[in-house]
Amino acid sequence: MKAREFEKKFDKGEDISEHLDLSKAKRPGRTQKRINVDLPEWMVRSLDEEARRLGVTRQSIIKVWIAEMLKKAS
Repeated sequence: MKAREFEKKFDKGEDISEHLDLSKAKRPGRTQKRINVDLPEWMVRSLDEEARRLGVTRQSIIKVWIAEMLKKAS
């Protein structure tokens, strides 16, 4: 398929996934890096309570809250 035909299909909202090699796809800036953070017990309990209330994991709520704060700071 030529690039112009591919672009036309994409612009029309057609499914182009069969023409892509997703095994080599990458999401820039999305690589993970593990860190360790020591928190007081009361904070962990509060995080767990809020995570349970929202139906998500502790890790998820921490990531969302950090992302929100970083967004506000920039």
